[in-house]
Amino acid sequence: MTDGMTRRTTLTGAAALGVGVPLLAACGSSDGSTATEPDTTAGETLGPSSDIPVGGGTIYADQKIVVTQPTEGDFKGFSAVCTHQSCLVSTVSDGTINCTCHGSKFSIDDGSVVNGPATSALAAVDVSVDGSSVVTS
Repeated sequence: MTDGMTRRTTLTGAAALGVGVPLLAACGSSDGSTATEPDTTAGETLGPSSDIPVGGGTIYADQKIVVTQPTEGDFKGFSAVCTHQSCLVSTVSDGTINCTCHGSKFSIDDGSVVNGPATSALAAVDVSVDGSSVVTS
């Protein structure tokens, strides 16, 4: 028996690193960076309120915000950054905000976790309707 690292141990570690690092990188956003926080200032127009269906929502990827309308005229804003591994959420359907990276789903009502692996709710973002546009507050 020898002390220290053997050639086999070194090669096994290098192979694991070669497979593991790209898999971790796949959990970032599509531009190679990790999404973190919504990117907006108060009073920024996101889009027309007519683009946000009742019972659904719209994702504003550039600002990292998702706006939902759970019931007629009730607009809610959330961070579009999944709390599991910081992917941007990708769809809003059937009453949930969905992250296709790992399958997490969040409520369009309050951003709470409906289905993991995420364990934390999406952060709330203040939005309001000004005329016919949804704006950040």
